[in-house]
Parts: sequence; C-alpha cells; structure tokens
Amino acid sequence: MKKAKVLVVDDAMLIRRMVTDVIASDPAIEVVGDAPNGRVALQKIAQLAPDLVTLDVEMPEMDGLQTLREIRKTYPRLPVIMFSAVTERGAAYTLEALHSGASDYVTKPASVAGRASAQQRIQQDLLPKIKSLCRLGGTAAAGAKRDAGAPVRPSPLALRPLGAVIAADVVAVSLSTGGPAALAEILAALPAAFPAPILVVPHMAAMFTKFFAERLNGQTPLSVVEAADGQTLEPGGVYVAPGNVHLKVRRANGRVTAALDQDPPDHSHRPSADALFRSVADVHGARALALVLTGMGQDGLKGSEAITRAGGRVIVQDEATSVVWEAAGLVAGGGFADAVLPLAEIAAELQRRTTRTTGLMPGDSGRPAAAARSGR
Repeated sequence: MKKAKVLVVDDAMLIRRMVTDVIASDPAIEVVGDAPNGRVALQKIAQLAPDLVTLDVEMPEMDGLQTLREIRKTYPRLPVIMFSAVTERGAAYTLEALHSGASDYVTKPASVAGRASAQQRIQQDLLPKIKSLCRLGGTAAAGAKRDAGAPVRPSPLALRPLGAVIAADVVAVSLSTGGPAALAEILAALPAAFPAPILVVPHMAAMFTKFFAERLNGQTPLSVVEAADGQTLEPGGVYVAPGNVHLKVRRANGRVTAALDQDPPDHSHRPSADALFRSVADVHGARALALVLTGMGQDGLKGSEAITRAGGRVIVQDEATSVVWEAAGLVAGGGFADAVLPLAEIAAELQRRTTRTTGLMPGDSGRPAAAARSGR
C-alpha cells in the first residue's frame, strides 16, 4: 500500500517529534522529513515531494503565513494543514492562512506536559485530516466510523427530483475543510440587500469563530457576526455559530431568533450542522434552504435529510471545486441534494432561491442546470 508522505514543519523540536510519533502510529502515513522553519521547509518540499505539509503558524526566520504564500506560488494544490496555538494571535494568523490557501488547521495541545494526552489530541485531530486531504482509503460504509479517523467515500450522485422552487426564508450553511475560503467567495458576491438571514456552522474552536466572523465581515457587503442567544435573525445578516456551542433557530412571538445551547456533540461536533439543519427544518419547513460546502465527515447529512423531509431544499458544492468532497458528496449520494454546483455559481443560485416570485423562478424547468449537468 502506498503511504501518504508528510513533511512536518515546526520550530519546536518537541512538537516535531510528537507529530512524527503520532503519524508513525498509522500504517497509511509516513513522515518523510521535518523542518524547523519555512526556509528549510521550502528546500525540503523540493527535495522530498511530500503529499502534505503540516505547518506551524509562528516560527522564526520565515513564519507559517510567509511560508504558505511561497508554497502556493510553486505548489498551488499541495495540501497544507496549519498547526496553530490557541491564542488570539494564533487564531488571527490561522484565519489569514486559510484565506491564503491553507487546506485546514489543527490546534496545538494547550500543554505538552502530559505527553500521552497531547499525542492523543493530535492523533484525533490531525490524522483524519491528513487521510481526507490525501484521499486515503475508506468507503461509504465507513461513514459510521468517520469520527474515528476513516475518510468517507461518497456514493454516486442521486439528485432528487424537483418540483416548483419555493423562495427560502433562511439559508443554513455547513462547512469544514476548505470551507472558510469558499464561504468568503460566496458572501462577497451577494448583495447587502440579500433577502434572507444566513446561518453558518464551521468546525472551529471558540476563539477562531470570533476572528472568522470578523474577517468575513470585512470581505462582504453583508453584516457578519458571531451569533448570540435570542438574537433576531434579519435578512442580509450572517450569523456564525460560536465554537463549542450549537446554533439553532427558534420561533416565538412572530420572530425567528438564534438559539445557542451546549447539548451533547453531534457526531463529535459542537457546533453541529445537523443540529442547525434539523431546527431550521422544524421552524421553516418548505421554506428552508441548506448549503453544504467543501468539508470532511458526515456532519450535515442527517440534517439535510430532515430539511428534505420537511419540503425544503439542499444545495451542495461540487467535487471539482471542493478541497474535500466528503460531507457534500454524502448528501448528494444520499439523494438529499437537488443541485450540485461549482463554487462560482452558488451565490447566484442562493439569490435565485430566496427571491420572492410566484410559481417557478425565472428559467426554472423543474431542475437546475447544474443538476442536468450532473447527469439527471
């Protein structure tokens, strides 16, 4: 079996050894080299041709952000996972790296004093992302064990038949690996007068969601905030689920508001797209619209089924423009998507599906063009 080759870049020798030991525990991955800074890393990438790079954010001589930008000049498709400290500075740098082309990130353990627990944390967070980005193994049946580290292989497309499109009252969005940059591109193409609120569930730690919302707010005409409990959801507003908190919706006294809670994680995720999608299906029914962007795992699959059963609609990003096509691919393969769209077409489709018209929307023949292109 061919192994995925990984280059580990970190200025701390202890971290390099720890990551190397964790990766060595998995027979499908091997560390082919390490580097203490970005300058050495660039040389070793050329020498070793790794399949993936783990890249520390803060390093001397050439930090992770500078190194990433240099990598992207020569290796635009090489997967890069940022390795970040859970600090405000680390979070801000990491969000900048994701915008600059990093594939994903993991956070360093708060302390390496407890070596066994630190290694376990790295193993749980890092190995599944390496496997997904390097497209290692797995089948659709592995979905039940996805959170243990086995990448999911989506089934063939099974787009569901379309009837008349109902204008949506809300857009609920799921994203993970590759999703921050994808969402930024979509929101930047939407008008300030977008006619529905947009709720977003990223798989990010608490400090990271704050900076994620702030960064998006500066990149789009829409107003982007971290969601607050009881907040009224307004058209043209984008509400990001805070880290470690489920974001749901609630209807009371004629208003739809954000509802935050710390119910148990769903498929190991909190916030969870499934939790959001289910609540959106309950509150909005046939006027619910979900969007599943690039990402790993199966979060969003059960929620997409709930929205479908309530009469709502689900759009997924296509494989060609996704960094990882697992979450979106599972929704499409399960028959819960009615459109599979390239990233560049999603913003226009969101506007089309939230515009108030009667009957079919302009140009709607019962299925979107993207569905027809996908084989239906």
